[in-house]
Amino acid sequence: MSLFGSSGLGLPRLKPLSSKRSHVVSVLDIGSSKIVCMIGRLTPRKESQILPNRTHNVEIIGIGHQRSRGVKSGVIADIDAVESVVRLAVDAAERMAGLTVDSLIVNMSAGRLTSDVYTASIDLGGQEVEASDLRKVLVAASQQSRRQDRAVLHSLPTGFSLDGEQGIRDPLSMYGDLLGVDMHVVTAERAALKNIELCVNRAHLSVEGIVATPYASGLAALVDDEVELGCAAIDMGGGTTTISVFAEGKLVHTDAISIGGHHVTTDLARGLSTRIEDAERLKVVHGSAIATAADERDLISVPPIGEDDRDQPTQVPRALVTRIVRARLEETLELIRDRIQKSGFSPIVGKRVVLTGGASQLTGLPDTARRILARNVRIGRPMGVSGLPTAAKGPAFSTAVGLLIYPQVADMETHSEQGGLLSTLGGGGGRFARMGQWLKESF
Repeated sequence: MSLFGSSGLGLPRLKPLSSKRSHVVSVLDIGSSKIVCMIGRLTPRKESQILPNRTHNVEIIGIGHQRSRGVKSGVIADIDAVESVVRLAVDAAERMAGLTVDSLIVNMSAGRLTSDVYTASIDLGGQEVEASDLRKVLVAASQQSRRQDRAVLHSLPTGFSLDGEQGIRDPLSMYGDLLGVDMHVVTAERAALKNIELCVNRAHLSVEGIVATPYASGLAALVDDEVELGCAAIDMGGGTTTISVFAEGKLVHTDAISIGGHHVTTDLARGLSTRIEDAERLKVVHGSAIATAADERDLISVPPIGEDDRDQPTQVPRALVTRIVRARLEETLELIRDRIQKSGFSPIVGKRVVLTGGASQLTGLPDTARRILARNVRIGRPMGVSGLPTAAKGPAFSTAVGLLIYPQVADMETHSEQGGLLSTLGGGGGRFARMGQWLKESF
């Protein structure tokens, strides 16, 4: 399946999940620090108050993860290196699951992710809102986002309005003169998407769908109340830090900055004059965002950079490591705070922030984040799946788990560019389920 096939319509789209039967879904998280392949079995579940939008239980049946090579700040820098790591990760997951993978849902961190809201309205002439009216207004909003150099990753109606009354979730069968919609559209550069697809294709696999990293990590790490009341998920990866804002059950904003945990490592390598791998170990073992009274007294052994065995390790106070780590983390959090403020979504985020991603595990980070962001902060681990090995239960695996959850919520989207399908994932339960059939027929 080509991303830029002869139709020129854009991204591959996911096949709808049947709410009556089980599915096997394979996903690939291409990150700057690791590449993860997960294979999950999705089995239909009864509707419940817990995770109400979820139509299936997710059980991990295969997982493979490898240290990343060829990815820098979320961008593919060496296609051969990435291809070989993808093959290794997929192979390990296939062996564990006892099956062969053909296609994958892949994440997207780079490509200058952009989040925009488009508004459109149509005249109803005082009539009842019909399916065809909804289709017209959704198409009108979607078409505003079309650009040659960018592809639409997600296109989510965040709310309808009727005669100026905002916040209507499902206007079907209501009466009015003017029907409006706000459409949240996440786009990325086509070239970056093409490089991701090329990597996957070279490993003799196809791309089934592409999901923005902040969306995936938010789906895995946030609980229902947070998604409903308004919350920001901050995914601190190796090369990028991404932000997703959820409200009223939907993704309403995304953003990304090209700074992550690897930047802390390189700061340490430079500041302590040691190798990258030694700096990474020092960060994991001794790194902290908060200074303690003992830091000046405690000495840490720093291996030298040279190859000469006679070179002796240098002794530095732990306080120096803390100062270097804290400076970079504070800078990153200040950037995130400013981005949230500038986006206009600060009131929606309110006091709720969830930190996830590998770099969120640094000692003292939640306290530093509380101080800088002036909000309640918790560490978010992947939720809503079973069968995760202990090593994969931490925040570093949120994106991969979110990619497995995504097919269940994909029916909330509409893409005119993708040949537009609003798939009826849940069969009948979802808010937009009634729109499913007419969108299937019409787009």
